[in-house]
Amino acid sequence: MPPFVAFAGVLGGLAVVRWAYKTAVRINQELEEARLTRVAETMRAGEIRTLKRDPITGAYRPG
Repeated sequence: MPPFVAFAGVLGGLAVVRWAYKTAVRINQELEEARLTRVAETMRAGEIRTLKRDPITGAYRPG
């Protein structure tokens, strides 16, 4: 009986490790998709505003 219990424990442990690995991969994939979406939204070329120096005050302002 003890070898059977040990074998069942090993199988149960492997099942938990497999589940944790799949969950970690899924979560990392979702986070990567969210990060790429955010980067794509901020990197639209038409919406990037540059700063230009005001010749009178010397301060940089959007322009």
